[in-house]
Amino acid sequence: MTDQTIITGTIFRGRDFEPIEGRVVVENGEIAAVEEATVDASQWVLPAFVNAHTHIGDSIAKEAGGGLTLEELVAPPDGLKHRLLRQASREELVAAMERTIAFMERAGTAAFVEFREGGVDGVETIETALSGTPVESVVLGRESIEAMEASDGFGASGANDGDFSRERNATAREGKLFGIHAGEVDASDINPALDLDPDFLVHMVHAESLHLDRVADSSVPVVVCPRSNVVTNVGVPPIAELVERTTVALGTDNVMTNSPSMFREMEWAAKLGDVSATEVLRMATINGAEIAGLNNGLVTEGRDADLLVLDGDSDNLTGAREPVRAIVRRAGVDDVERVHFAGNT
Repeated sequence: MTDQTIITGTIFRGRDFEPIEGRVVVENGEIAAVEEATVDASQWVLPAFVNAHTHIGDSIAKEAGGGLTLEELVAPPDGLKHRLLRQASREELVAAMERTIAFMERAGTAAFVEFREGGVDGVETIETALSGTPVESVVLGRESIEAMEASDGFGASGANDGDFSRERNATAREGKLFGIHAGEVDASDINPALDLDPDFLVHMVHAESLHLDRVADSSVPVVVCPRSNVVTNVGVPPIAELVERTTVALGTDNVMTNSPSMFREMEWAAKLGDVSATEVLRMATINGAEIAGLNNGLVTEGRDADLLVLDGDSDNLTGAREPVRAIVRRAGVDDVERVHFAGNT
Protein backbone atom coordinates (compact mmCIF):
# COMPACT_ATOMS: atom_id res chain seq x y z
CA MET A 1 0.00 0.00 0.00
CA THR A 2 1.26 3.48 -0.90
CA ASP A 3 1.29 5.98 1.93
CA GLN A 4 0.77 9.36 0.23
CA THR A 5 1.00 12.91 1.58
CA ILE A 6 0.53 16.12 -0.43
CA ILE A 7 2.09 19.41 0.70
CA THR A 8 1.07 22.58 -1.14
CA GLY A 9 2.37 26.13 -1.35
CA THR A 10 5.28 27.96 -2.88
CA ILE A 11 7.78 25.18 -3.54
CA PHE A 12 11.50 26.01 -3.59
CA ARG A 13 12.51 23.40 -6.12
CA GLY A 14 15.90 21.91 -6.93
CA ARG A 15 19.42 23.20 -6.33
CA ASP A 16 18.54 26.74 -7.35
CA PHE A 17 15.44 26.85 -5.09
CA GLU A 18 13.28 28.00 -7.97
CA PRO A 19 9.97 29.18 -6.42
CA ILE A 20 6.95 27.60 -8.06
CA GLU A 21 3.32 27.47 -6.97
CA GLY A 22 2.28 23.87 -6.62
CA ARG A 23 2.44 20.71 -4.59
CA VAL A 24 4.91 18.12 -3.41
CA VAL A 25 3.65 14.55 -3.61
CA VAL A 26 5.25 12.33 -0.99
CA GLU A 27 4.95 8.55 -1.21
CA ASN A 28 6.41 6.27 1.45
CA GLY A 29 8.74 8.96 2.71
CA GLU A 30 10.14 9.91 -0.69
CA ILE A 31 9.33 12.84 -2.96
CA ALA A 32 7.43 11.23 -5.84
CA ALA A 33 6.58 14.42 -7.75
CA VAL A 34 6.86 18.19 -7.66
CA GLU A 35 3.93 19.58 -9.63
CA GLU A 36 2.96 23.10 -10.64
CA ALA A 37 -0.65 23.89 -9.67
CA THR A 38 -2.85 26.74 -8.54
CA VAL A 39 -2.84 26.56 -4.74
CA ASP A 40 -2.63 28.83 -1.71
CA ALA A 41 0.97 29.96 -2.09
CA SER A 42 1.37 31.44 1.39
CA GLN A 43 3.09 28.30 2.68
CA TRP A 44 6.77 28.14 1.71
CA VAL A 45 8.03 24.58 1.23
CA LEU A 46 11.78 24.01 1.22
CA PRO A 47 14.18 21.25 2.23
CA ALA A 48 14.67 20.80 5.94
CA PHE A 49 18.12 21.73 7.20
CA VAL A 50 21.20 19.55 7.58
CA ASN A 51 23.44 20.87 10.36
CA ALA A 52 26.86 19.68 9.23
CA HIS A 53 28.81 20.15 12.47
CA THR A 54 27.63 19.91 16.06
CA HIS A 55 28.79 19.03 19.54
CA ILE A 56 25.55 18.59 21.48
CA GLY A 57 26.97 16.81 24.51
CA ASP A 58 27.78 20.17 26.07
CA SER A 59 24.07 21.02 26.12
CA ILE A 60 24.57 20.62 29.87
CA ALA A 61 26.67 23.80 29.97
CA LYS A 62 25.03 26.47 27.84
CA GLU A 63 26.85 29.82 28.08
CA ALA A 64 29.43 28.47 30.54
CA GLY A 65 32.92 29.91 30.40
CA GLY A 66 32.25 33.45 29.25
CA GLY A 67 35.53 35.24 28.54
CA LEU A 68 37.62 32.08 28.18
CA THR A 69 39.75 31.44 25.11
CA LEU A 70 38.90 28.69 22.65
CA GLU A 71 41.57 26.43 24.11
CA GLU A 72 40.34 27.04 27.66
CA LEU A 73 36.78 26.29 26.58
CA VAL A 74 37.02 23.18 24.41
CA ALA A 75 40.57 21.89 23.94
CA PRO A 76 40.91 18.22 24.91
CA PRO A 77 41.45 16.78 27.42
CA ASP A 78 41.05 19.47 30.07
CA GLY A 79 39.15 22.35 28.48
CA LEU A 80 36.10 23.47 30.45
CA LYS A 81 33.76 21.49 28.20
CA HIS A 82 35.60 18.24 28.77
CA ARG A 83 35.77 18.75 32.54
CA LEU A 84 32.03 19.39 32.68
CA LEU A 85 31.30 16.37 30.50
CA ARG A 86 33.31 14.13 32.84
CA GLN A 87 31.43 15.49 35.86
CA ALA A 88 27.94 14.98 34.40
CA SER A 89 25.99 11.77 34.84
CA ARG A 90 24.77 9.79 31.86
CA GLU A 91 21.19 10.73 32.77
CA GLU A 92 22.06 14.44 32.79
CA LEU A 93 23.79 14.18 29.43
CA VAL A 94 20.90 12.30 27.82
CA ALA A 95 18.27 14.71 29.17
CA ALA A 96 20.19 17.77 27.98
CA MET A 97 20.79 16.31 24.52
CA GLU A 98 17.12 15.34 24.21
CA ARG A 99 16.16 18.97 24.80
CA THR A 100 18.61 20.15 22.13
CA ILE A 101 17.36 17.58 19.62
CA ALA A 102 13.77 18.66 20.35
CA PHE A 103 14.74 22.25 19.58
CA MET A 104 16.40 21.22 16.31
CA GLU A 105 13.29 19.26 15.35
CA ARG A 106 11.07 22.29 15.96
CA ALA A 107 13.53 24.59 14.17
CA GLY A 108 13.54 22.65 10.90
CA THR A 109 16.66 20.51 11.17
CA ALA A 110 16.19 17.04 9.71
CA ALA A 111 19.72 15.78 10.36
CA PHE A 112 22.97 16.77 12.02
CA VAL A 113 26.58 15.59 11.93
CA GLU A 114 27.81 15.11 15.49
CA PHE A 115 31.41 14.96 16.69
CA ARG A 116 30.70 12.81 19.75
CA GLU A 117 32.99 12.95 22.76
CA GLY A 118 33.27 10.13 25.27
CA GLY A 119 34.39 7.16 23.20
CA VAL A 120 32.01 4.24 22.83
CA ASP A 121 30.03 5.35 25.87
CA GLY A 122 29.54 8.77 24.27
CA VAL A 123 28.19 7.13 21.10
CA GLU A 124 25.79 5.00 23.11
CA THR A 125 24.65 8.05 25.09
CA ILE A 126 23.65 10.06 22.04
CA GLU A 127 21.94 7.02 20.53
CA THR A 128 19.80 6.91 23.67
CA ALA A 129 19.02 10.63 23.31
CA LEU A 130 18.01 10.12 19.67
CA SER A 131 15.57 7.34 20.48
CA GLY A 132 12.04 8.28 19.51
CA THR A 133 12.91 11.43 17.53
CA PRO A 134 12.53 11.80 13.74
CA VAL A 135 15.75 13.84 13.61
CA GLU A 136 18.59 11.84 12.10
CA SER A 137 22.18 12.07 13.26
CA VAL A 138 25.38 11.03 11.55
CA VAL A 139 27.46 10.33 14.65
CA LEU A 140 31.24 10.46 14.39
CA GLY A 141 32.93 8.88 17.39
CA ARG A 142 36.05 10.33 18.96
CA GLU A 143 38.91 9.22 21.20
CA SER A 144 39.20 5.62 19.94
CA ILE A 145 38.89 3.36 16.92
CA GLU A 146 36.27 1.44 18.89
CA ALA A 147 34.12 4.59 19.01
CA MET A 148 34.44 4.87 15.23
CA GLU A 149 33.43 1.23 14.84
CA ALA A 150 30.37 1.84 17.03
CA SER A 151 29.30 4.93 15.05
CA ASP A 152 29.19 6.36 11.53
CA GLY A 153 32.82 7.40 11.44
CA PHE A 154 35.51 9.39 13.24
CA GLY A 155 35.56 13.10 14.13
CA ALA A 156 39.12 14.21 14.89
CA SER A 157 39.87 17.21 17.08
CA GLY A 158 42.77 18.55 15.01
CA ALA A 159 46.10 17.47 13.57
CA ASN A 160 48.05 19.35 16.26
CA ASP A 161 46.39 17.23 18.94
CA GLY A 162 47.98 13.99 17.78
CA ASP A 163 48.67 11.64 14.89
CA PHE A 164 45.32 10.49 13.53
CA SER A 165 46.70 8.39 10.66
CA ARG A 166 45.77 5.12 12.41
CA GLU A 167 42.19 6.33 12.94
CA ARG A 168 42.04 7.61 9.38
CA ASN A 169 43.17 4.30 7.94
CA ALA A 170 40.75 2.34 10.10
CA THR A 171 37.88 4.61 9.10
CA ALA A 172 38.74 4.20 5.42
CA ARG A 173 38.79 0.42 5.78
CA GLU A 174 35.31 0.57 7.31
CA GLY A 175 34.05 2.84 4.51
CA LYS A 176 32.95 5.46 7.04
CA LEU A 177 33.28 9.23 7.28
CA PHE A 178 36.43 10.90 8.59
CA GLY A 179 36.16 14.59 9.48
CA ILE A 180 38.72 16.79 11.20
CA HIS A 181 38.93 20.30 12.64
CA ALA A 182 41.49 22.46 10.83
CA GLY A 183 42.55 26.08 10.77
CA GLU A 184 40.39 27.16 13.68
CA VAL A 185 43.01 28.87 15.87
CA ASP A 186 45.74 29.29 13.25
CA ALA A 187 46.94 27.73 10.00
CA SER A 188 49.46 25.31 11.49
CA ASP A 189 47.21 22.23 11.44
CA ILE A 190 45.68 22.67 7.96
CA ASN A 191 48.34 20.94 5.84
CA PRO A 192 48.67 18.00 8.28
CA ALA A 193 44.88 17.65 8.22
CA LEU A 194 44.81 17.68 4.42
CA ASP A 195 47.61 15.09 4.38
CA LEU A 196 45.16 12.67 6.02
CA ASP A 197 42.87 12.87 2.96
CA PRO A 198 39.78 13.58 5.09
CA ASP A 199 36.22 13.34 3.86
CA PHE A 200 35.68 16.90 5.10
CA LEU A 201 37.31 19.68 7.11
CA VAL A 202 35.69 21.86 9.77
CA HIS A 203 36.30 25.62 10.30
CA MET A 204 39.23 26.69 8.03
CA VAL A 205 39.14 30.20 9.50
CA HIS A 206 42.83 30.76 8.82
CA ALA A 207 43.07 29.15 5.40
CA GLU A 208 45.73 30.81 3.24
CA SER A 209 46.19 30.72 -0.52
CA LEU A 210 48.21 27.51 -0.53
CA HIS A 211 45.55 25.80 1.62
CA LEU A 212 42.74 27.02 -0.61
CA ASP A 213 44.61 25.64 -3.61
CA ARG A 214 45.01 22.27 -1.91
CA VAL A 215 41.32 22.22 -1.03
CA ALA A 216 40.42 22.94 -4.65
CA ASP A 217 42.83 20.31 -5.98
CA SER A 218 41.52 17.61 -3.64
CA SER A 219 37.86 18.75 -3.75
CA VAL A 220 37.64 18.17 0.00
CA PRO A 221 34.43 19.75 1.38
CA VAL A 222 34.54 22.27 4.22
CA VAL A 223 32.03 22.94 7.00
CA VAL A 224 32.09 26.49 8.33
CA CYS A 225 30.68 27.67 11.66
CA PRO A 226 30.87 31.49 11.57
CA ARG A 227 28.91 32.19 14.77
CA SER A 228 31.15 29.89 16.79
CA ASN A 229 34.28 31.44 15.32
CA VAL A 230 33.12 34.95 16.23
CA VAL A 231 32.11 33.93 19.75
CA THR A 232 35.48 32.28 20.40
CA ASN A 233 37.27 35.26 18.84
CA VAL A 234 39.29 33.30 16.29
CA GLY A 235 38.07 35.23 13.24
CA VAL A 236 35.68 34.73 10.33
CA PRO A 237 36.21 31.93 7.79
CA PRO A 238 36.85 33.01 4.18
CA ILE A 239 33.46 31.73 3.08
CA ALA A 240 33.41 33.25 -0.40
CA GLU A 241 36.90 31.99 -1.21
CA LEU A 242 35.99 28.49 -0.02
CA VAL A 243 32.74 28.48 -2.00
CA GLU A 244 34.71 29.30 -5.15
CA ARG A 245 36.81 26.17 -4.66
CA THR A 246 34.77 23.42 -3.05
CA THR A 247 31.50 22.32 -1.44
CA VAL A 248 30.81 24.34 1.69
CA ALA A 249 28.24 23.47 4.35
CA LEU A 250 27.11 25.11 7.59
CA GLY A 251 27.34 23.89 11.15
CA THR A 252 26.42 25.42 14.49
CA ASP A 253 29.26 23.79 16.50
CA ASN A 254 29.08 23.63 20.30
CA VAL A 255 25.70 24.04 21.98
CA MET A 256 27.74 25.39 24.88
CA THR A 257 28.37 28.58 22.93
CA ASN A 258 25.58 28.76 20.31
CA SER A 259 22.02 27.57 19.85
CA PRO A 260 21.74 24.89 17.13
CA SER A 261 19.63 27.21 14.96
CA MET A 262 20.34 26.98 11.26
CA PHE A 263 18.29 30.12 10.76
CA ARG A 264 20.79 32.10 12.83
CA GLU A 265 23.75 30.39 11.17
CA MET A 266 22.45 31.23 7.69
CA GLU A 267 21.93 34.88 8.63
CA TRP A 268 25.46 35.22 9.95
CA ALA A 269 26.96 33.42 6.95
CA ALA A 270 25.04 35.66 4.54
CA LYS A 271 25.95 38.88 6.32
CA LEU A 272 29.60 38.01 6.96
CA GLY A 273 30.43 35.89 3.96
CA ASP A 274 29.71 37.89 0.78
CA VAL A 275 27.92 34.96 -0.86
CA SER A 276 24.46 34.80 -2.39
CA ALA A 277 21.38 33.79 -0.43
CA THR A 278 20.92 30.84 -2.78
CA GLU A 279 24.42 29.60 -2.00
CA VAL A 280 23.88 30.00 1.75
CA LEU A 281 20.65 27.99 1.54
CA ARG A 282 22.58 25.26 -0.30
CA MET A 283 25.13 25.35 2.52
CA ALA A 284 22.34 24.73 5.03
CA THR A 285 20.65 21.92 3.09
CA ILE A 286 21.98 19.95 0.12
CA ASN A 287 25.68 20.57 0.73
CA GLY A 288 25.51 19.21 4.27
CA ALA A 289 23.41 16.29 3.09
CA GLU A 290 25.97 15.35 0.45
CA ILE A 291 28.89 15.59 2.87
CA ALA A 292 27.01 13.32 5.29
CA GLY A 293 25.94 10.86 2.60
CA LEU A 294 22.22 11.55 3.09
CA ASN A 295 19.46 11.53 0.46
CA ASN A 296 17.63 14.67 1.63
CA GLY A 297 18.45 18.37 1.25
CA LEU A 298 16.50 19.11 -1.96
CA VAL A 299 12.88 19.36 -3.04
CA THR A 300 13.08 17.16 -6.10
CA GLU A 301 11.90 13.73 -7.17
CA GLY A 302 13.65 10.78 -5.56
CA ARG A 303 14.86 12.62 -2.46
CA ASP A 304 13.82 11.76 1.07
CA ALA A 305 10.87 13.97 2.00
CA ASP A 306 12.46 15.94 4.86
CA LEU A 307 10.66 19.22 4.28
CA LEU A 308 10.37 22.51 6.12
CA VAL A 309 7.13 24.48 5.77
CA LEU A 310 7.29 28.19 6.65
CA ASP A 311 4.45 30.67 6.98
CA GLY A 312 5.25 33.08 4.18
CA ASP A 313 2.43 35.30 5.42
CA SER A 314 3.81 35.61 8.96
CA ASP A 315 4.32 39.07 10.39
CA ASN A 316 8.03 38.54 9.84
CA LEU A 317 7.97 37.28 6.23
CA THR A 318 4.94 38.88 4.63
CA GLY A 319 5.86 41.35 1.92
CA ALA A 320 9.19 39.70 1.12
CA ARG A 321 10.24 40.63 -2.42
CA GLU A 322 13.00 38.02 -2.61
CA PRO A 323 11.81 34.91 -0.73
CA VAL A 324 15.11 32.99 -0.73
CA ARG A 325 16.89 36.04 0.64
CA ALA A 326 14.16 36.38 3.28
CA ILE A 327 14.52 32.72 4.29
CA VAL A 328 18.27 33.07 4.70
CA ARG A 329 18.52 36.49 6.33
CA ARG A 330 15.21 36.98 8.12
CA ALA A 331 13.26 33.77 8.83
CA GLY A 332 13.29 32.14 12.26
CA VAL A 333 11.77 29.43 14.39
CA ASP A 334 8.58 31.46 14.88
CA ASP A 335 7.93 31.26 11.13
CA VAL A 336 7.92 27.45 11.09
CA GLU A 337 4.47 26.01 10.40
CA ARG A 338 5.56 22.38 10.36
CA VAL A 339 8.43 20.07 9.62
CA HIS A 340 7.71 16.96 7.57
CA PHE A 341 10.15 14.13 8.28
CA ALA A 342 10.54 11.34 5.75
CA GLY A 343 10.53 8.74 8.49
CA ASN A 344 7.16 9.92 9.80
CA THR A 345 5.25 9.42 6.55
